[in-house]
Parts: sequence; C-alpha cells; structure tokens
Amino acid sequence: MRKLFEYLPLQFRVVYRQFLLRVIDLEALSIQADVTRFLGQFAGVLLMISLIYSLGPLFHVVTFSQALQMEQSLISMTMLVIGLITVVSWDAAFPDRRDVLVLAPLPIAPRTILCAKVAASVAILGIAVLTLNTLPSIECAVVLGTHHGSYGGVLRSFAAYWFTLAAASAFLYCSVLTVQGFSALLLPRRVFLRLSAILQLVAFGLFLAAYFLQPDLPTYALMAAPENHQALMRFPCFWFFALGDELNGTLPPALMWLAWRAWIGLGFAVSGAAASLLLCYVRTLRKTVEEPDLVPAAGGLHWAPHFGSSLQTAIALFCIRSLTRSRQHRVAFAFYLAIVFAIALSLVRTALAASVHGPPTMDFMLCTFLMMSFAVVGLRNVFSLPISLTANWVLRITQLHPTQKYLAATRWSLILFAALPVWIGSALLSFSFRPLHEIAAHLAVLALLGFIFADLSLIGFYKVPFTCSYLPGKSNIQFVFWGFLALFLPLAMLGAEYERRVLNDPVRFSCVIGALVAVALGLWAFNRYRAKSAVLYFEELPEEVITTLGLTKHILITEATGS
Repeated sequence: MRKLFEYLPLQFRVVYRQFLLRVIDLEALSIQADVTRFLGQFAGVLLMISLIYSLGPLFHVVTFSQALQMEQSLISMTMLVIGLITVVSWDAAFPDRRDVLVLAPLPIAPRTILCAKVAASVAILGIAVLTLNTLPSIECAVVLGTHHGSYGGVLRSFAAYWFTLAAASAFLYCSVLTVQGFSALLLPRRVFLRLSAILQLVAFGLFLAAYFLQPDLPTYALMAAPENHQALMRFPCFWFFALGDELNGTLPPALMWLAWRAWIGLGFAVSGAAASLLLCYVRTLRKTVEEPDLVPAAGGLHWAPHFGSSLQTAIALFCIRSLTRSRQHRVAFAFYLAIVFAIALSLVRTALAASVHGPPTMDFMLCTFLMMSFAVVGLRNVFSLPISLTANWVLRITQLHPTQKYLAATRWSLILFAALPVWIGSALLSFSFRPLHEIAAHLAVLALLGFIFADLSLIGFYKVPFTCSYLPGKSNIQFVFWGFLALFLPLAMLGAEYERRVLNDPVRFSCVIGALVAVALGLWAFNRYRAKSAVLYFEELPEEVITTLGLTKHILITEATGS
C-alpha cells in the first residue's frame, strides 16, 4: 500500500497528509494532537465492538435466518457510524478560508485539492468500516455462502457483503455532501454558515432517529408483508440489506423493488455529490475569501433574554453564542448530545411498544441517570475549549466580581443548558408510566443528581467558560470509554435498582432524598468555600516535569564493571 501511495503525485501526497490531520479536530480529541494515536484509539473501540458481535457465533451454530438478522444489524450500525463520522467531520470536503489563502498562490490545481480532501475524509470512513466489520463479515459470508453449497458461494457472499457496506457508506457520505454543496452554492456565505450549524445538529438527530426508531424486520416474510412496505421505504438500511442479498442471490423476487431503490438512491447521491463538489470548487473559492464569516448583524431588533443577574446573563449568552457559532464547540457538544438523544430514542421506542402504563422500570431510571450525566459532563468538557483569544483578554481585563460569582454563574449555565433540558425531556418521557407519585419522586431524585453532577464537574474549575487556553493531549478516548463501562455504569445500575425498591417505602425514600440533598449542599458549600480564595485563570500551563538523560544508571554500571 505504501508503494502504491508513492506512485501518486507529490502535490497530492503532501496536501492529503495535511488534510488528514484536519478531518477531525485533533487538538480536542487526541493525545498530543497525534493523528496516528487518535486513529488507533478510534479503531480500537470499533474493533472491540466488532469482537463482541463475533463472539456469539463462536459458541453456537448460526442458522441462515440468524445470519440474515446479523447482517441487517451490522449494516444498520455501520450506517450509523458512517453518518456520525460524516457529521463530526462536517465541511471537511469543502475549502475553508485558510485553504484558499494558503494554497491558492501555490501552483496546485483545484482538482488536486478536491481529490486530497475527499481522500482524507474517505480514509477515516474506511478505517471505521474495516474495523467494525472485519470479523463479522467472515462469519456472515461463511453462513450465507453455504446456502449455495460451494466455496464459490462463500466468496460471492463475502464480496456482496463488502460491496453493500461500501455502497451504504457512499450513499450517506454523498447525501450529506450534496446537501452541503448545494446549500453553499445557492445561499450567501454568511447565511450558509448559520444554516450549516442547524443542518449539522439536524443530521445528528436524523441518523440517530433512523437507527433507534427503525422497525425490527429480521425475516423476508416480515419484509414482504404489505403493512411493512411504508417502513421499508423510509429506512435506507433495508434498501442496502436487500441490495446485498440481491448480489448474493438470496433475495426473494417480491423484494427486488427494494434493491432497485438502493441502486437509484446511490446513483442520485453520488451524482449530486460530484456535481456539488465540482461547482463549489469552481464558483465558491473566491466567495470564501471575499465574503466575511459570521459577524454581528448591523441592524434589526436586538433582544436577549435575562438569566438572573447581569453576570449570569452575560456568561449564559456568551455560552449560547459560543455553541452556535463555533464549529469546534458545536461538534464536541453534539457528540455528547448524540448519546443523550440515542438513550432518549431507545426509551421512546420502548414506550411506544408498551400497551399499558406500568410503574417506572429500572431501565427507565438507568437511562435518565445516564442522560443527565452525559449532558452535564459533556457541556463541562466543552467549557474547557477556548473560542478566541479576544474573549480571553476582554474577560481578563473586565473582571469586576469575585471568583465565587463567576463560579456561580458557570454553575447556573451548566444547569440551565444541560441539566434542565434533560430533566424536562425525562419528565415528558415519564408520562407513559404510572402511578404519578412515583414519577414525581424519580424526577426529584433526577433533579438532585443534576445539581450533584454540576458541582462535581466544577471542582477546581476557576475560569470563565470558553476563555481559558487549552492544552491538547489530556483526553484519552479508550480510557474514558472503558472507565465509564467499568465504574460509572455499574454504580448507576445499582442506584437505579435501589431507587426502584424504595419508591414505595416513604421512610427509606425520605432517607435517600435527605442523603442526596446533603451531598448537593455539601458540594455547593465546598465549591463556594474554595472559590473565595481562588483566582480566575486564563492560561492553562503545562506541568513542570524534570526530564533526565538517564546517564546515572549507565555511569553506575560502568563503575561496577570497571570499564
């Protein structure tokens, strides 16, 4: 592969490496902003998911129908992963102001820039597809290939499976590019940048909703039923599942129309993406430089809501504008919101499937706990990323209040934009349970947990959100992922089980509420006491580490040997 890469033009190779470093914001996500280590961590998580999927067939014989169900599930998961990566790497295939200003004076053709950007984005998608489906693809090919009764059938099933994954990934990726490209062509740049933020969040929700709300139709008989045709037409994962089975030769004639739907959708998506990309690189390069980015409007009605005191209102409005105008912060927070939204969608699907209103279950309590924790911790992590040095210096020279006032305003913003929306969403989801007094009791517990998570995340956070300089290299995807599974998830499960048992016991439940109130007040008092003697900081400095050359050990060994 390296030798084949060396045959490509030198300009393409150099530009491709630079664009690969910028597909995802590595300063916020990777260790020491190293693309190799980041991609290694990302592939490791997906490989573990792939291994979990592959453990089942190792312990029992998989039937033909079970292999079809496994294939359908893997196609749906792959499309979800590809969709989320495409949204995270939003605008990665289109030139920005830095690309035009740096590369335009150089003798580099626009087609070289276009090919390098697309290749960098496709490389990330290829890593995701390969690591997620390597082991399951072999198992599915063996089981489905035996249906033909020959080794050639296994090879045919393997090739059909991977072509289906490539087609489904290209469909999602090209669909997003088509929407972005024609929006950039038809709209002024300032309007496009504002609309792009909305489209990005809508795409997050759309991909997650399509995955969690799609019906369970694991057999050909269910898919061929007339009452399920509307669902088959709405969810593209069924289109490409039928496409793969058509290539494998196992698709019934009654479902052939579904495979043709996949071919038509793929053709429109690829054609639209190619046209939009070519037109954007021809027509919008000059507009990218000449037209300004997001700036405050010169006229019109200027009104802003009040969120308490003047300081609380100022910090809350600054948080709102940072999240809406900054792509870096929007993507980082949308990652956590995607997890919250996915959990909420799973609850909605469970509530829709239930025919009677029963008492709140342990799964419902656990899901609301996870939603609250992800929302609060996610927004707290986004607070650490600076938006601009201008905000840093403006807030530094205008510090008119003591540190505890800023900490209180930050806590209020955290509760207002993370804990409160989750609590309202949980209250709406709880209407499918009865009795109402148990729902009210659980919502009281959830509100107290929101205050506790907010104060826990603000311990030592003596800075204004989005202003302090950030040192990259502190986050570790695998450490956070496995630490959550090993520590927080078991504790949340134990807490949900204990709450379910004490809901109908007034004495024990009062003790639980009293303990949570005591913890919340204790953390609030602790943060307030520490903030009185703390100083706001706007520069995050690295720790002073003494680096040695390791000569002492060598000298001792030399003296001991006498040489």
